[in-house]
Parts: sequence; structure tokens; C-alpha cells
Amino acid sequence: MTPVPFPRPSPQPADRSPGRNSSEVTPVFALKELARLNREQQNIQDMLSSLGFALRSFNNLNQFLELIPLVATRVTDTDGGALVLFKPNGQVRFQQLHCQEGRQCQEMKKALEIVTRSVVSQISNTLGAFSETFLQASTASLDDQMSRYLGADVHLFGTPILLKNSERGRLYVFSHDPEYLWTPSRQKLIRLVADQTAVAIANDELTIKLQEKERLDRELEIGAEIQLRLLPRQCPKIPGIDVAARCETASRVGGDYYDFIPAEHDPLLKANEVENPSSLLQNLKSKIDKGRWSIVIGDVMGKGVPAGLIMTMTRGMLRAEVLNRHSPSRILQHLNRVMYADLDNSHRFVTLFYSEYDPKTHVLSYSNAAHNPPLLWQSATNSLKRLDTLGMLIGLDADSQYSEAQVQLFPGDTIIYYTDGFTDAANQKGDRFDEENLSAAFQWACQNYQDSQAILDYLFDRVQQFIGVGNRHGDDITLVVMRVKSLTGES
Repeated sequence: MTPVPFPRPSPQPADRSPGRNSSEVTPVFALKELARLNREQQNIQDMLSSLGFALRSFNNLNQFLELIPLVATRVTDTDGGALVLFKPNGQVRFQQLHCQEGRQCQEMKKALEIVTRSVVSQISNTLGAFSETFLQASTASLDDQMSRYLGADVHLFGTPILLKNSERGRLYVFSHDPEYLWTPSRQKLIRLVADQTAVAIANDELTIKLQEKERLDRELEIGAEIQLRLLPRQCPKIPGIDVAARCETASRVGGDYYDFIPAEHDPLLKANEVENPSSLLQNLKSKIDKGRWSIVIGDVMGKGVPAGLIMTMTRGMLRAEVLNRHSPSRILQHLNRVMYADLDNSHRFVTLFYSEYDPKTHVLSYSNAAHNPPLLWQSATNSLKRLDTLGMLIGLDADSQYSEAQVQLFPGDTIIYYTDGFTDAANQKGDRFDEENLSAAFQWACQNYQDSQAILDYLFDRVQQFIGVGNRHGDDITLVVMRVKSLTGES
């Protein structure tokens, strides 16, 4: 990009010794001097306006920084300028130099590079890690070495580049003219250029942060899509029962988990099934339709991406354990032992309720790893029962033991599996929905609705009304509803 041209103002004898007696100043000379000062002031304003235009237009910070020593030199009518930046990690870097071309300029550039490296090395050896004290020492040492190198005959002025009250660099200008004076107006101009530099640095850092946020947002969208695909897309058709499920995450990626896993009773294939693929597929479908189903719900401590990753790991390992056809308690015991090392390193745990429903016997076998116990509404007695067993969190102790239990189900019996996001949902007063409200709402729904989806929708509506319409849940919230429709083995 072609740099914006900057006009060079004429010398400022008014800021130096005038060189003539005041009695010699004629009206004509005074008028010419006023005209010259007016032109000079206009040139300065034009340069500062051009710098503002560059600040708004340049997308590359380094291109903008190349202009800073040049503008600082022109507006103060000095011989040269230098820009030194302090990076957030403590690095001190000579950024840019402007002076008249020639051997003296090249020597000055090399000297400034040596000075900045020397300052960093000297301060680092003394103070160690980067800190505010490190920054103050760097500034003092840099000013001192710059003055010593340029010598007493050179007029040097430096001003800080401040960003949120933190010094992010130094802007220097220097003149070899022995009559040069650092007037208040010149100091104000150099500080104005330094402020423009700080704005450019802040804008660049903000752009980088926004780009990083956009990248993370894209990754979160991908993670949320993957997680959504891992959850059941639709509830399975299980003989004799009706199921419905919904998971709402507090953020795009959540730590709640539920699954329906078919468990085939006879993994051994007959010879004619292997020879006849169509017969094999039909037989497998028949076995799944008539076999046991695992219904599971879990909750990873926390939410967001870390919880979502652990949820994905839990799902894969649990599905692998189900294939071993162990009892519910043994499945949780093996899962805990396998996941212990990874969970221990992550300082997170998983609550999990695992159950198996047998359509032939209508018995639900289950084991609980410290999850919220599901609620069973028994149609015959219009009463509620908590399904719970002894068991620790997954990942808390590698040698944890888990108990299991069974319950006989009858037509009309309904079970809800839920995560603590349901009972912990809070309204604006800070009151929680809690298990008591959930139990009352669940019992009413079972008495007034005949299918699982209607019960699920009613419970979600009750929670939303409790926390306030339009308010978001503070945690992931998941609910699975299972209702027994018949004991004939037909849905």
C-alpha cells in the first residue's frame, strides 16, 4: 500500500532564538511571520488528519506503525524519530526509525537495535519474569541508554504509548539543532501522535480477539453438531412401552447424556444366517425388537466443551460395556474402572443411572452411580417410588462397588429419568424447582395424559413457567419419559 504523503513544514524560528533584536522587527516582517506560522499550522493539521485517515483505513498494523516516527518528526520539525514497542509477554522490540538517509541513519538504526536487546537482557537477568517492575526498569534503562548514545548535543524527547494505563512502548524524537527548544506545543503534538499509536495497537488486538472468538465459535458449532448426532435422533420403538426424550443444553455444548441401547440376547449366528444375508438382517432385527433395551441417563460435572468431551467418551465406553452382557451393577463397575484415570486427571466426575428393560418379563433392572433417582408412578396405586441403589460417582474411586435392583412394571406405570438441571432450575427469587415440585407435576401429568410425549412437554412447560417465560436455564436439562402400554409384547 502506498504510504500517505506527509508535507514537511518550514523551520520554526519562533521556537528558536529569533536572531534579531525586537526593535528590528518591522510590520512587514511580522506579517510575513504570521503568514508562515499559519501555513505551518495548516501543514501540521493536514498531517494529523492524514494520520487519522490512515488509522481508519489501514488493516495492517505494521504499515501504520511505519508512519509514526515520520509523522512525529514532521509535526515537531526534528531530525528523526524512533518507535520502540513493549509486547505483553515482556519483549522489548525496536519497531521503526525515521531519519535522513545516510551512514549516520544506518548507524543509529543498528545502535537502537543493540540498545533494545541490551535492555531486555540486562533487566531479565536482574528481575526475571515480566512484570510491571520489569516494564518500569526497561523504560528507565531505555531512556538512559538512548540519551547516552545520542550524546549531550542532541535534544531527545520521549513519551509513553499508553494503553489502558499500561505502557506499551516509547516514541522518541531528536534534533541536532543546538537552538532547538522543546516547547509545550511540540510536546503536546508528540503525545498526540503517541495516543494515535496506542489506538492502532488497541484496534489490532481487538481484531485478533474477535477473529479468535469467531474461530472458537465455529469450533463450538461443530462440537455441538457432533454431540447432537451422538444423542438419539429419535426414540426407538420398544415393544410394550412408549418413550420420549429431550435434552436442552445451557450452552451450545453440554454435559448431559441419555441413550437407548439395544441388547441382543444371542450373539452366536447360525450357519444359514451367515450364508443368507437377508435372513441374517431379518433375524437380527427380530432379536433386537424382542430383546432387552438399555435406557441410560448421565450428567458430567460442569458444562460446556470439557463436559461435552467427557460425555462423548462416556457414551462410547458404556456402549462397549453393554456388549459384554453383564449385569447393570457390573457394567457400572467396569465403566468406572476404565474411566477412572481419565476423569481423575480432568478433576471431573460423572453421575449415571443405568437400566435394562426386558419386554418379555416386563422387569426393569437398574443400578445407580449417584445420579438423581428416576421417579416411578405406579398406576394401580397412584403412588410414586424412587428408583435408587447404592453407588459412587463414576471416576471418584477406582474400586467402587455398585448395587442393583429390579422392579416389576404394569400397564400405565410411568418412569421419568432426569438430570439435576431440572430440579435445580431457579426463578428470579432464587427458589429452585426441586424434586417436590417435579414429583407433584409428574403425578398430575400421569393422571391426565396417556402418552410419554405429552407428559414430557407438560413437565418442560412447568419448569419454564417456574423460571419465567423467556429466561434461559442455568444448566443442561434432560428428561426421558417411559410409559408401559401393554404386557403383550406389542406396542
